[in-house]
Amino acid sequence: MRYCFLLAVVLICLARCGQPVKGPGLAEYFATQDSGAQSGNVRMVEITTPKGKFHVWTKRFGSNPRIKLLLLHGGPGATHEYFECYENFLPKEGIEFIYYDQLDSHYSDQPNDSSLWTTEHFVEEVEQVRQALGLNKDNFYLLGHSWGGILAMEYALKYQSNLKGLIISNMMASMPEYEKYNGVLRSKMRKSLVDSLRSYEDKGKYKDSVYQALVFSEYYKQHLCRLAEWPEPLSRCFKHISDGIYVTMQGPSEFKTGGRLITWDRSKDLARITVPTLTIGGEFDTMDPKYMEWMSKQVKQGSYVYCPEGSHCDMWDDQEHYFPGLIKFLKDVDTNK
Repeated sequence: MRYCFLLAVVLICLARCGQPVKGPGLAEYFATQDSGAQSGNVRMVEITTPKGKFHVWTKRFGSNPRIKLLLLHGGPGATHEYFECYENFLPKEGIEFIYYDQLDSHYSDQPNDSSLWTTEHFVEEVEQVRQALGLNKDNFYLLGHSWGGILAMEYALKYQSNLKGLIISNMMASMPEYEKYNGVLRSKMRKSLVDSLRSYEDKGKYKDSVYQALVFSEYYKQHLCRLAEWPEPLSRCFKHISDGIYVTMQGPSEFKTGGRLITWDRSKDLARITVPTLTIGGEFDTMDPKYMEWMSKQVKQGSYVYCPEGSHCDMWDDQEHYFPGLIKFLKDVDTNK
């Protein structure tokens, strides 16, 4: 009888272990966390830099003590705005996420000091934001898209003990390799277009309206976002990009990398990332999707989401694959699968 009782206890425990961990209820997810006047959960976080103290814009959406996803936007110098589509997918799964505009981006302070436009500065900025928002290894997931992916990798290589999970969305681990793939995409364009682009580039006329129109219609519409009509949040983000940061760090255009990131390469350091890591790549991305898959095999605990209809912003043009893959990763890590 005693052994039957013990067997029953074991079976009950195993059955309970097999059940999914429930997320927060509706009231818990939207519970008020901040005292005082309610501001839509917007918080200006103070950061300390060698050039003084400034504030960066953050906005929390929902509340989940186990899954808190901090979003790192691209650019450099873009904004959180193109992440707004997340609001249609993550809340119904009980996933808390946090928008965050990096220093000198549209909604944050803008000291316009180029000495702060370095990966080292932005890594420390993310760490200060993490501390201010109370994120830790038991709940902190970091998602970086494009330039934000570079920042996420750099953060993980220095501070991964603070992370529960890492997501690298649409960013290769090497700028030289990215530049090579950019050349591959360019070689597939019609020759008359390439000749036209080169004529402007040789003269440094990257801001010329004709050059900009060609890049948008022939490149961005194919590889940045493939939707026939760009969503308003993405277009709004483009209006708010800081050209100063972008040109200084990335270069004068998508075709001409020439800024401070030109030699950035962490491909040989990926094995040092030991936290669960997801990479996301799209078939029509400006980044090589096969390289993104390769990255997932270099980290210690990697997985990969492929978006067959997606471009660089596949959270918009391939939501069918992007969000189920992201949500599954977050929940799998949460339940130790």
